[in-house]
Amino acid sequence: MLLRHGRTAHNAEGRIQGQLDVELDDVGRRQAAAVAEALAEATPYAVLSSDLSRALVTAQAVAQRAGVEVTVDPRLREISLGSWEGLTSEEARTQFPEQHAAWLAGEDIARGGGETYQEAGARAVAAVLPALDAAPAGATVIAVSHGGTIRGALGVLLGLPPADWWRFSPLGNTCWSVLIEGDRGWRLERHNTGLGPLVGAALGAHDVGSHPVGGQASSPDVEPVK
Repeated sequence: MLLRHGRTAHNAEGRIQGQLDVELDDVGRRQAAAVAEALAEATPYAVLSSDLSRALVTAQAVAQRAGVEVTVDPRLREISLGSWEGLTSEEARTQFPEQHAAWLAGEDIARGGGETYQEAGARAVAAVLPALDAAPAGATVIAVSHGGTIRGALGVLLGLPPADWWRFSPLGNTCWSVLIEGDRGWRLERHNTGLGPLVGAALGAHDVGSHPVGGQASSPDVEPVK
């Protein structure tokens, strides 16, 4: 299970965080508490987390409710976005028009001199696979990370070409994706599953695919965890 952290002030303002260490806001802390209650039903064997505080505080809430310890791994950090970090999407478009246009066109470029989705996804998968190997068959492992890194991890695990990764809708805050490994590899069982009203505003306003032509960002799947 790949879980995105709760909301931050940057999320609420539509600012690009990357690896800036922005803390959860009041809404984000409530989201973390709510998702911890919901995911306790999954009885996770292990909870992994990015070392950035917004992910770590979310992970700590989940782990405490589940009765396990958090394993912190910097490889689960958000994608590095270099000089884009702290900007709004409009500011990034104005300051880096060629990069912004290439990104919107679906190119997996290292925005702002940072990382590509491929690079971030590969390091996240390298962090998660040993924990899965150590877990009993059928056990659930929750990795608490960030929207861009989770997108990359999904693409890497599913073996999809990076040019198609924009098709994964941006995860809302404290929304998650579920993958199951079978005889033929990894399968995506759920994507962007969340808890409804508490998920709130931050659907990745600065992300590719979050604002389709003629409409607003799509809402996350609000099925309860089963």
